[in-house]
Amino acid sequence: MLSLEQLSELLAQNRAAASARVKEFTLGSKKFHFNSQPAIMGVVNLSADSWYRESVCLSADSAIQRGKVLAAQGAQIIDVGAESTLAHAARVGNAAQKSKLTPVIEALRQQKILVSVETYSPAVTRASLEAGANILNLTGTVGSKEIYKLVADHDAAVIICYVAGKNVREVGDFDLSADPIPMLREFFSRQIELAQKCGVEKIFLDPGLGVYYRNLQDSTVRVRHQMNIFLNTFRLRELGFPICHALPHAFEFFGEEVRCAEPFFAVLAALGKTDLFRTHEVPRIKAVLDTLKVF
Repeated sequence: MLSLEQLSELLAQNRAAASARVKEFTLGSKKFHFNSQPAIMGVVNLSADSWYRESVCLSADSAIQRGKVLAAQGAQIIDVGAESTLAHAARVGNAAQKSKLTPVIEALRQQKILVSVETYSPAVTRASLEAGANILNLTGTVGSKEIYKLVADHDAAVIICYVAGKNVREVGDFDLSADPIPMLREFFSRQIELAQKCGVEKIFLDPGLGVYYRNLQDSTVRVRHQMNIFLNTFRLRELGFPICHALPHAFEFFGEEVRCAEPFFAVLAALGKTDLFRTHEVPRIKAVLDTLKVF
């Protein structure tokens, strides 16, 4: 059971990190003030394999409409993807991804809505940025130098996701043997250095809690790991860049109330000083963050 004493000990051991400030920047014409106001990213899934049914859109028109609704509900950014991260999901070729993503990106940008695209493909990255995407949500490690150069050429931002493998679809195990923060910090430090050498200035860091690792299939182990990362997020902010988290679901614990899982995890993420909340449940997460500001 998570306790006040555990939170107090965590803070006492890392008090300097708790005051770390991160870089703030402008996307499109919107200035983000991460050190005082976290942001929300809504999700639109263009893959029929995505299990969160409320976010699945099987046509460009429905995806555009969902993006507009999420923006009206309080999402500052809309994240679109054309291939599910689930291990059993079908792979989607570059051509098919581009044909699905491009009209959605273009239409949302015409509405002045900021768009992020989730991919690990350089070809999909190029097409998405040329269509007007503001952010690349990078879920792979192969070809990252080429991808970073594309991001820089388009004055876009990148979300660097921790992936223990070639990409989000090809991962092994997550190292649970020790405190995960030093390992994450080392990975992000290398990627930040490479991204900056390629000219990227706008960077988010994502510890990758939405990745389906083989040794995190046990629900208790997985949720304990997720909670631990959320509460320790502030330690990663010492790297100087805002932290993005994909809020998980814990279906085994929430069952029929699974849509309440992301709001629960949002509280832990907020306590850990998360800067960007990636969620399928925008109005619920907005309500959580608005309520936390009252205290």
